[in-house]
Amino acid sequence: MFRHVVLLQWTEDATEEQRAEVARRLSGLPDAIPEVRSYRIGHDAGVNEDNYSFAVVADFDSPEDYVVYRDHPVHLAVVDECIAPILAARAAVQYVL
Repeated sequence: MFRHVVLLQWTEDATEEQRAEVARRLSGLPDAIPEVRSYRIGHDAGVNEDNYSFAVVADFDSPEDYVVYRDHPVHLAVVDECIAPILAARAAVQYVL
């Protein structure tokens, strides 16, 4: 199993509607990309200061399946249309389970 974890920090002027649209569009990716085995997303709970705003944890059978997801046009459209306009910072890691 291969895991991909992403943390996103939104800009100060990101609206609630924009943040909700990111979650809505990302939620549809497992239906569009069959290589996705498990997909969890969530807004920061606000318990600790200085956390990132949003997290994605996705599991795949292999690194090759992750690359299919990474480069998939539906995924790239979400990044370009919804995430990039409100993105202040991003951190990511991939690892083998």
